[in-house]
Amino acid sequence: MTDLLFRTDPYLQAAEARVVAHTPEGALVLDRSVFYPTGGGQPGDSGVLDWGGGRLSIATALKVDDGGVALVPAEPLPMPPVGAPVVQMLDWSRRYRHMRMHTALHLLSVVIPLPVTGGQIGSERGRLDFDMAEPPADVAALQGVLNSLIARDLPVTEDWITDEELAANPGLVKTMSVRPPTGQGRVRLIRIGEGAGQIDLQPCGGTHVARTSEIGRVGIGKIENKGRQNRRVQLLLAD
Repeated sequence: MTDLLFRTDPYLQAAEARVVAHTPEGALVLDRSVFYPTGGGQPGDSGVLDWGGGRLSIATALKVDDGGVALVPAEPLPMPPVGAPVVQMLDWSRRYRHMRMHTALHLLSVVIPLPVTGGQIGSERGRLDFDMAEPPADVAALQGVLNSLIARDLPVTEDWITDEELAANPGLVKTMSVRPPTGQGRVRLIRIGEGAGQIDLQPCGGTHVARTSEIGRVGIGKIENKGRQNRRVQLLLAD
């Protein structure tokens, strides 16, 4: 099992680690990882790995069995041997944009309070698919409300509940296509706002900014018809 450093500190950009395995597909597994592995609509992180006498560019990170995180090299170059100490460094600019976009998409699910049928996070744009029969009547108004929530500088925090508590509160789950992972005894929640000012609470395993103001201004892009009652709403970071 890999110690998920990004879970306790999503702002950690580099860390020492040790190689614990090579996968048959040509990736390597570390004992601790700042790299977020692809999942929940969020892409795996990229970056570099340094060790004595070598450097390896990492294209992405993936989940492997037993809670491990596998780093996929960008090129088929020599890898550090099992047991070797390494230093892992994120492509921080890309990761931080993913964090901003991920939190912004949670806010989008607040201003469009409909069941979510899918989603994807990108460094330039992201999207949510909604169970929505007709497109929004006033996109400019939606965008204005979304940016006003961002500007409120709301705290973004995490909490944990048991599998049983989640089962007893099905309204916490907004996504229809992907269910939160259960079976580990507890589920992570992401909260936006606090106390009487809380505006969102939902299960999520991804990385987020600490306050909504870090997102910056966003724009609502294309709204596409993806089925009889499915609309895809694109979101763009303004900078």
